[in-house]
Amino acid sequence: MQKLTSVAGLLVVLMVAASEVVWVAEGAVAANFPSPGTATAAPTYGLNFYKNSCPGAENIIRAAVIAKWNSDKTITAGLLRMFFHDCFVTGCDASILILSTPGNQAEIEAGPNLTIHGQDLINTIKTNLEAACPGVVSCADIIALATRDVVLLAGGPQILFPTGRRDGVVSLASAVDVPGPTDTVTQAIAAFNSIGLNVNDLTTLLGAHTVGVAHCLFFSDRLYNFQGTGVADPTMAPALVATLKSVCPQGASGLGNPVALDQGTEFIVDTSYFQQLQLNHGILQIDQELTHDPRTSGLVRSFAPQGRAGQFGPSPWGFSFARSMVKLGNVGVLTGTKGQIRKTCGAINT
Repeated sequence: MQKLTSVAGLLVVLMVAASEVVWVAEGAVAANFPSPGTATAAPTYGLNFYKNSCPGAENIIRAAVIAKWNSDKTITAGLLRMFFHDCFVTGCDASILILSTPGNQAEIEAGPNLTIHGQDLINTIKTNLEAACPGVVSCADIIALATRDVVLLAGGPQILFPTGRRDGVVSLASAVDVPGPTDTVTQAIAAFNSIGLNVNDLTTLLGAHTVGVAHCLFFSDRLYNFQGTGVADPTMAPALVATLKSVCPQGASGLGNPVALDQGTEFIVDTSYFQQLQLNHGILQIDQELTHDPRTSGLVRSFAPQGRAGQFGPSPWGFSFARSMVKLGNVGVLTGTKGQIRKTCGAINT
């Protein structure tokens, strides 16, 4: 299956000002940590994992993310897409960042990953962390924490990611098999189930398409020849069809003319995406099908309301998104002595 096509990945009207951002307290502890006095080895995975080994790690990551986000709002979608695509293949181990070598084509060169971006930010953060705490903070944790921070900056919910992930040592383009823009809901459910996520997680996490873009080649069939009918997809609003045809001429190829996945608020993490789906403004086939499939339509309706109270108003999406992101971030995690802490994110340690 092809990979989800979010730009910059998987935005809306409620923007949280920088002064309102609330970060995870430095003193937070993982719920599964042992009680005081219990004889046990040091925990290998939990909140504030680097509190003692690299106390400034999260501040270093946060500073770099803020600087990047201030100059390039597309980084929100970029990191979300990187995180999704990494975790869907061999788990959240930063294998998506490994570069190809003679004799090995890495994940990043697989078709669905060719438009992944944000590697420059992750590499900058890694360089800064190696200078402060050599060999301590994994690339996998950098991806997770940078994604957490950029979501909050863009108006989204606070995500309490545990840390302590280690980096993978295998990256194969042939292993990349991720949900694609033309998947049916049934196919998408199967893909999410394969990594331990359910229908609620699927519907919730596709809400990441509140930021990002799609290129014409991923939805032009819905404008001109939907499922071989020779006409537009009847589930897409006629006015939107006309607008998109002006952007994507019939027969257009390549990755030009990107279109915002959220036709409401393009750079804000909110519930506008779900509101747009109810107006039949979904750009990708999989997005719009969420509104019409009985297994997901109720969730779309419940996520759509929006208001200032509680940041997402009466919508439970913010809480649900934070919870499902943590579930996704726990997929295939390497801890303890598994994997390694790569010196650079693009290469396995020799």
